Amino acid sequence: MTGRPERDLAGAHVAVLGATGALGSRVVRELSGAGALVTVVGRDRDRLTALGAGGTVLTGDVSDARLGDELVAVVDRDHDGRLDGLINAAGVVAFGTLVDTDDTVLEQLFLTNVVGPLFLLRRVIPALGRSHGFIAQISGLVAERPTAGMAAYSASKAALAALDTALAVELRRSGVDVIDVRPPHTETGLASRPLSGTAPRLPQGLDPDEVARRVVAAVRARERVVPAEAFAQR
Repeated sequence: MTGRPERDLAGAHVAVLGATGALGSRVVRELSGAGALVTVVGRDRDRLTALGAGGTVLTGDVSDARLGDELVAVVDRDHDGRLDGLINAAGVVAFGTLVDTDDTVLEQLFLTNVVGPLFLLRRVIPALGRSHGFIAQISGLVAERPTAGMAAYSASKAALAALDTALAVELRRSGVDVIDVRPPHTETGLASRPLSGTAPRLPQGLDPDEVARRVVAAVRARERVVPAEAFAQR
């Protein structure tokens, strides 16, 4: 808890990146249940439309710098320039030692997990500043506990967490909350769809419904970091 008043999501306009993923779709559902209007962002228009989130459907890839411009255009055209929050649940994973990971895989990891969010955030932060809104990004356990055999993935998520830490200070005067969420392995199916390599034997993961609820709870409570231990205690 931060000691500040809880954020009310009723009537808020929130964009969710990676909205059709196992975690992103559940975050959308939690937000909708809280009364938010959700603009869903992802690559599959039919699956986005099926979410029925009430906001705009925006198709695109987070690694494309143009996506941020398109989201700003949607905010201006469909929502009177209002954006109260952004939740980034997009991401890709790769397994294997660094020397066994192709350059193209390294590039895609960082484009999707770090560079794309940087592109997008620098474009939407002005709108979030006007609404004193929030940014929540899913970095994960590997951001705080880098893992052998997942060095490149760990580095990309640690970079995302570093971005959140710095942005929280940069945006403090504008009243924008920045929340870094670090859940342990979650049963989203992402590990079965790596860019390269094969997932090691993993323990039973967290229920994505529980993780989604915790993400939205952190937004409401205006937390800054939700460490892995916060999930283990639940």
